[in-house]
Amino acid sequence: MNIINQTPMMSSVSFGTWVTPNSIFNQTMKTKHQTFIPFILIPISSITNQQRTQKLYTSLKSSTVFTKVDKLHDKNIEEETTTNFNFNAYMLEKANIVNKALDEAIVLKEPEKIHEAMRYSLLAGGKRIRPILCLATCELVGGKEETAVPSACALEMIHTMSLIHDDLPCMDNDDLRRGKPTNHKMYGENIAVLAGDALLSHAFEHVAVNTKGVPPGLVIRLIAELAKSVGTEGLVAGQVVDLESEGLMNVGLEKLEFIHVHKTAALLEASVVMGGIVGGGNDEEIEKLRKFARCIGLLFQVVDDILDVTKSSEELGKTAGKDLVADKVTYPKLLGLEQSMEFARKLNKDACDCLNGFDSEKIAPLIALTNYIAYRQN
Repeated sequence: MNIINQTPMMSSVSFGTWVTPNSIFNQTMKTKHQTFIPFILIPISSITNQQRTQKLYTSLKSSTVFTKVDKLHDKNIEEETTTNFNFNAYMLEKANIVNKALDEAIVLKEPEKIHEAMRYSLLAGGKRIRPILCLATCELVGGKEETAVPSACALEMIHTMSLIHDDLPCMDNDDLRRGKPTNHKMYGENIAVLAGDALLSHAFEHVAVNTKGVPPGLVIRLIAELAKSVGTEGLVAGQVVDLESEGLMNVGLEKLEFIHVHKTAALLEASVVMGGIVGGGNDEEIEKLRKFARCIGLLFQVVDDILDVTKSSEELGKTAGKDLVADKVTYPKLLGLEQSMEFARKLNKDACDCLNGFDSEKIAPLIALTNYIAYRQN
């Protein structure tokens, strides 16, 4: 791969409500920030040679994680960070809560085939980042976890819908998702389309019917936030521009940012903000969480682009290199691999900075989730 040697500036763009004057999009990339990497679902014995070359060393003592790490190939390690927060245990606990609720939300009934197809993709695994973000932010602002579970499930339903539709032949035409055949490969294109549609509609019903102990006005805000994230101000807008940009030679950084802020970051933003809303957060808290979410949303996609050109299909659980084959514009394609990693470093730091002012213990899951997004291997 050719690495761009120059250091391009990130463009200043205007996405209306998506971007604020002091947002990441109006800043240059210049940071060297040290932090720890949580090892979610990655046994120490399975750490790859590539991870070792990143100078990653760990030792585990009961629930304490001690980690010294370079930030996406930084050569000089300047400090060691310690934390008593057990990220693996937290993620497993929350994922189990979400998985149980999802299993109960979509049951097998007539017509059996459509419900089977919905459950096939919904329960196929995955990191459950979006629902866990929702639970974490609910608790951060003082809410009870159980009040956020319906919203968390709805977010995963919509995320799963987007994956089913994204994999269709008329879209990205992919055969593999989460290490399994894609929905249309199992049930046919017609059922896959309908399974996605059914998950989308059921998500809104689930929030409206199952959110308990929350004022009706807040439930309406939840539904509005969710709808915005998936419509023409969110996921759909990003997907359309992404499709229209395939094979074009003049797609620049501004358009790439638009695609990912809408296609990927919008639903992650909804995940964070909905947790804050259902947890009873005030307007100031919600706005800080929204800024945090926009950083991690774009970070997620930058890392996704990096993984697409550095990992195998087996490691990713989905087809690697498909963006290159489809001639899609990506951050490594525009900036080069090293500069993309530098941008990821900045987004990671900016996201963590957005959480200043919240309770230091309660932000631990969000800090850890941010670092996981930055350093995930699939």
